[in-house]
Amino acid sequence: MSELALFLLRIGLVAVLWIFVFSIISVIRADLFGQRVASKAARGSASQVVSQASVPNPPTGQVRVLQESNEPSSRTATKLVITEGENLGREIALTGRELHIGRAVNSQLIITDEYASTQHAKLVLINDEWLIQDLNSTNGTFLADVRVGIPAVVKLNTPVKVGKTVFELRA
Repeated sequence: MSELALFLLRIGLVAVLWIFVFSIISVIRADLFGQRVASKAARGSASQVVSQASVPNPPTGQVRVLQESNEPSSRTATKLVITEGENLGREIALTGRELHIGRAVNSQLIITDEYASTQHAKLVLINDEWLIQDLNSTNGTFLADVRVGIPAVVKLNTPVKVGKTVFELRA
């Protein structure tokens, strides 16, 4: 091979390596910092009452829907209370049939710590029971200190951990 061909191959290899390095840095940055979220003052009033007009997609996996009711029963949780973390004591009314949790600005419960994914988990109301479903988050969702693999029923006053935030469902 000529000197020019070897030189061009070396330059090409270095360019490909730098592209690879920058793509890895971009992925790590997106995972660590996620999307920008609105200030607490701006989102505080908007997210006090959570409502979702559309009927949710049923969770995939091993959960089966027997019947759907638009009216929650008296034993169904009506609010989410944060018991540990940044928004300690905050209550959110569970008026819809689905609640998204994560760092994304379109989440109904926005968690800004670095251990929560952008689309971390969601709560879904099916058969008068709230189910927690992990949305393939990096650090997982925990129900009573057990990692959630498939959608799981959340009983009243059972701690659910997403990142550094712990919350419970209450009637």
